[in-house]
Amino acid sequence: MAYGTVSADIIQSSVPGVSLGAGDATMMKNRIINGAMVIDQRNAGASVSTSSGGSAYTLDRWQFQWSQTSKFTIQQNAGSVTPPAGFSNYLGITSSSAYSVGSSDYFFFQQKIEGFNFADLAWGTASAKTVTLSFWAYSSLTGTFGGSLQNSAENRAYPFSYSIPVANTWTSISITIPGDTTGTWIGATNGTGVKVDFGFGVGSAGSASAGSWQAGAYYSATGATSVVGTNGATFYVTGVQLEVGSSATGFEYRQYQQELALCQRYFEECANTGVSQGHIASGYNQSATQARATLRYSVPKRATPTVSANGTTIYWEFAGGSATSNITPSFDNPTSRAVLVFNASLSITSGAGASLHEANSATTQIWVSAEL
Repeated sequence: MAYGTVSADIIQSSVPGVSLGAGDATMMKNRIINGAMVIDQRNAGASVSTSSGGSAYTLDRWQFQWSQTSKFTIQQNAGSVTPPAGFSNYLGITSSSAYSVGSSDYFFFQQKIEGFNFADLAWGTASAKTVTLSFWAYSSLTGTFGGSLQNSAENRAYPFSYSIPVANTWTSISITIPGDTTGTWIGATNGTGVKVDFGFGVGSAGSASAGSWQAGAYYSATGATSVVGTNGATFYVTGVQLEVGSSATGFEYRQYQQELALCQRYFEECANTGVSQGHIASGYNQSATQARATLRYSVPKRATPTVSANGTTIYWEFAGGSATSNITPSFDNPTSRAVLVFNASLSITSGAGASLHEANSATTQIWVSAEL
């Protein structure tokens, strides 16, 4: 028996007349992480502004990209509607204006699936496997909406379309996509294996006819509804699943801790004690002006991460006083732990132990990011 599967001959239902559904006996069938929109380490359910920049990770593993600022906001459970049965959370988009999308404009969100988790589909070869994308969608608008699957180089894309016929009602969507037998797709590496895009306002330059593989960078289907085109319009989604096969099967629910650990491979909020002066890490004074502390991650990261302090000041406390921190990470084991180098502004005793902790605030975090 192969690892990762459960034989139907071994697992039987104890409830009369009940059996496992097709595909439901397969572990990790869903290549999407956080498809039920449960994990939100960065924002803890708060609204995310798009008033600057051009991209941002919001709920874990979900990245938004936009060509014009301040046209929408993002929030877990925006609008506080009741999710579809079996779900507690959803990702919500709310339009901030009635913006007319230009030919080169784009507004979409995506999940990049790591090559290690996608290589078995053999895309780019004659053995390319068919996949099915399924999810629940809810919008204040009706009509045809769009998205796409793309390779990492964004020179192969499969635009798709789907219909939301009734406003403000959860609609179950299922789209079957044949595997791409041509193009360049990365194998079992820690790079991007495939990008799953959901457009909510994409101009003609980033759109193409739905239903076939094409050469180019396309994020949506031609003629798709623009959510940002209507002020106050909403678009919600949850239960996103990408699986091998030509039909959608039941959503794969995972334990919370398992889902969190999958997210933490790419991003981890390593220090948010929730209390004033909460302890972050212990260390020592390497010299009279420099201190070091080792921060161990909950799970190994995909690649050498970026470590940063988010929020108010972090303090290094030592005998006789304390000093504020400018964290400069170095890595003795790049994917499992970071050494936080702290350049103190006060004289400290070399060799003495000390403590890294939050300031008189509960809002400081150390963010560790190894996103694709």
